[in-house]
Amino acid sequence: MAESNLPLPSAEQADPGLFSTIISFFQDGGAFMYPIMIVFILGLAIALERFIFLNMMKAKNKSAWKRLLPILNQGNFRQALEVASNSKSAIGRILAYGLHKVGKGRRHDDLEMAMEEGLMEILPRLEKRTPYLATFANIATLLGLLGTILGLIKAFTAVANVDPAEKANILSASISIAMNTTAFGLMAAIPLLLAFTFLQTKTTEIVDSIEMASVKFVNLIRDARPAEPKAPARPKS
Repeated sequence: MAESNLPLPSAEQADPGLFSTIISFFQDGGAFMYPIMIVFILGLAIALERFIFLNMMKAKNKSAWKRLLPILNQGNFRQALEVASNSKSAIGRILAYGLHKVGKGRRHDDLEMAMEEGLMEILPRLEKRTPYLATFANIATLLGLLGTILGLIKAFTAVANVDPAEKANILSASISIAMNTTAFGLMAAIPLLLAFTFLQTKTTEIVDSIEMASVKFVNLIRDARPAEPKAPARPKS
C-alpha cells in the first residue's frame, strides 16, 4: 500500500478556535487587561527568581552542614571557623559568628546571641521580594474589579438612549465583556497567591533548618567545653 503524503495537522489547525477565543477574551476586556497582564508577568518573574534562590540556598546549607558537622564533632573549632568563614551558605555565616565567640572563650549565652544576630542578617535575604507576590495578587484583583465597574458604567451609559427592545441584548453583551477583567484579574491573582504561600513555606523550612543547626552547634560546644565554675557563695554574716 502506498504511503500517504498528506501533511499532519498542526496544533493550531487541530483546534483553531482556542487561540482565537483567548485573543478575543483578552481584547474584549478592554484597557485594564494590559496592566493586569503586566502585574502577572512581574509576579511570575519574582516567584521564579525566589524559587531558584531558595533552592540554591537550601542546597548550599545542606552541603555546608555536611562538611562542618564532622569537623565540629572532632572538636576542631579552628578548622570549622575557616570552613564556615569561606562558605557562601547561610549556615556557614551564622556558625562563623558563633565560632568567633568560641575562639574568644565567651559563654554559651554569647554564642547564642551572636548566632541570633547572624540569623537576623540572613532572614531579610530569604524573605526579600516574596511579600510582593501577595501585593501583586491584590492589585490584579482590584484592577479586574475596577475594569468591570468602569465597563458597567460605560454599558449603562451606552444603552440609555437605545430602543427598549434592544436594551436587554446590548446590556447583557456589554456586561459579559465587562466581566472579562474580573475573571482575568482572578486568573492572575490565584497563581500569585499560591506562589506566595509556597515560597513562604519554603522560607520557613530553611529558617527552621538553620535554627536546628544552631542548636546542635551550641550543644556540641557545651559538650566539648568544661562547665563554667560557679562563683563561691558568700558566707552569711
